[in-house]
Amino acid sequence: MASSLSSLLLISLFFLHLPFHSNANLHKTRLRQSDLLSDSDLTTTADHTTPPTVFFEVTKPIETPEAEPCSLLVLQHDFGYTYGKSPVLADYSPPSHCSFNKFSKIVLEWKATCRGRQFDRIFGVWLGGVEILRSCTAEPRATGIVWTVQKDITRYYSLLSKNQTLAVYLGNLIDKTYTGIYHVKIHIHFYPEEKGFGNNGVHSKNLASGYDSNSTADLILPISRNLPLNDGLWFEVQNSSDVQLKEFQIPQNVYRAVLEVYVSFHENDEFWYSNLPNDYIIANNLTDTPGNGPFREVLVNLDGEIVGAVWPFTVIYTGGVNPLLWRPITGIGSFNLPSYDIELTPFLGHLLDGKVHNFGFGVTHALNVWYINANLHLWLDDNSAKTEGKLLNHIVSSPSISEDLNFTGPNGTFLTKVTRSVSTTGWVKSSFGIITTQSNQDLSYSNSMVMGNNGSSQTVNQEIQFNNSVYAEQETSHVYSFKSVKTFPLYMYSDTIDEGNGTYQSIANLTMGFNEKKTDGLGSFISSLKNLQNGEGIMVVKGNLVTSGLGSTQQDYRYHDDRQCYSRNVSSSNYTILYDNVKNICGNKLESMESLRFRRRGPIPARRAFLDSNLHVNNGHV
Repeated sequence: MASSLSSLLLISLFFLHLPFHSNANLHKTRLRQSDLLSDSDLTTTADHTTPPTVFFEVTKPIETPEAEPCSLLVLQHDFGYTYGKSPVLADYSPPSHCSFNKFSKIVLEWKATCRGRQFDRIFGVWLGGVEILRSCTAEPRATGIVWTVQKDITRYYSLLSKNQTLAVYLGNLIDKTYTGIYHVKIHIHFYPEEKGFGNNGVHSKNLASGYDSNSTADLILPISRNLPLNDGLWFEVQNSSDVQLKEFQIPQNVYRAVLEVYVSFHENDEFWYSNLPNDYIIANNLTDTPGNGPFREVLVNLDGEIVGAVWPFTVIYTGGVNPLLWRPITGIGSFNLPSYDIELTPFLGHLLDGKVHNFGFGVTHALNVWYINANLHLWLDDNSAKTEGKLLNHIVSSPSISEDLNFTGPNGTFLTKVTRSVSTTGWVKSSFGIITTQSNQDLSYSNSMVMGNNGSSQTVNQEIQFNNSVYAEQETSHVYSFKSVKTFPLYMYSDTIDEGNGTYQSIANLTMGFNEKKTDGLGSFISSLKNLQNGEGIMVVKGNLVTSGLGSTQQDYRYHDDRQCYSRNVSSSNYTILYDNVKNICGNKLESMESLRFRRRGPIPARRAFLDSNLHVNNGHV
């Protein structure tokens, strides 16, 4: 950040739920742009007759039965003066007014409106201490905005069948300048049973259902902080040595266990993938500049031993990099942050001893702050009072880290590569017999960073490959297998031009992707997702206000499985949708996924180069 902005932004720090980080003159481009607000949005007269702008995240629609759902309003609340206060609580009871009592699909719907000016805020929704949604608010405008998040929460079926406490934390603060109050309604929609929908493990128990990828656990234990709190229920990891612990105990008749982990990153690590090496920071005498390099991994420990890792997708919040990029198309995952599953079934031999155990959560090279929560999904054997198991093999490779630093003064290049693998095998004996489960994680990371223009420009090329697989078998038969191959490419170019008098231009060009291919582990196709987003923008900033600027975003989303095909190609520029092409027809009427991959839309050279090379963009300038 420019030093002329430091005093103004430090004054505003107190008011932010997600504090910014300041940077030295040589690293102005690292400014957390969500601390900047559009001057035009402040001065525009609020016209209450103008309909609010609809903000949205591009994702496939949830496939539901044709029958109308039975809906339940679980919370209505205005989040204004909620910063530093306890989460808002509401009593939840399973819907008694429905004409049916078995559900094939359950959908959470968050709908919010806001008018005025406000920062982006991280928020969470918990049911019985179990996190069921993590999200970021949209940044409003004077004429108002509205956005809706729909999430399939059928996997929490057992939780939703009992009375629970719903908790929502959205820390917000209102004053004369920051006037936006988030008016929120949360509904849960319950869809009746219908052939072809639902989860095999919901109403009947058999061996295949318990290991089916769509089955729902019989019991879900919250691995989260306990009430009462003055913020969310998530654990806060402050630095690289900080490990947050939670004790738990499981029933004696568990035959399968999966840990679902939620992760988000803030303050000095909000843009961890662009954090500079400490050697560079020291050599250039930079102050208040986030360091520790660009690599991060979330490590999950069980009783002090690593059982899995999460190398997270680089979610960019609605005020990140350039807030004008996310109006009205928001960044991938920002309205519905992804969670990550770790198969723990091989460890049940250790957990079925009737004793209290603990999970620990840490982040390699972390700076403050990371919010982490987890949910332990457990499948119970109704025909056995006690199952038993044994851990056969557990291999955790040390991270293989390669770093190449080459800089002279404020200009330089940095290359970081990391690999890690985790492989675990164990068996469980239940009324289904003896089942041996193997879980594998293979992760790789590459980050190439260039600092130029006397340290004012930064280019980041990064790719994360996050692969996990699960194989379960009996002595003579295959029970279940699943493989997920995720690729998270990221390209980011930013530059700052000082115009004097406390004014500067901020230039940004961004491309990121979330790609995943799922198979049954034996090579049979399950689903494919290719989700690519490109944005470019320029802002003129004076003080902490955006006095003028332009932001445009293009997104190409392609999903298909054996039931559903969905594609959407959409582009926006400063609140205006330029085009929006949607197709949801499978078969000959829809182009193949591979042919669509090579079709270009839009005039962005960096986006074309990114598509061609998947990561290495030759020209990052706007």
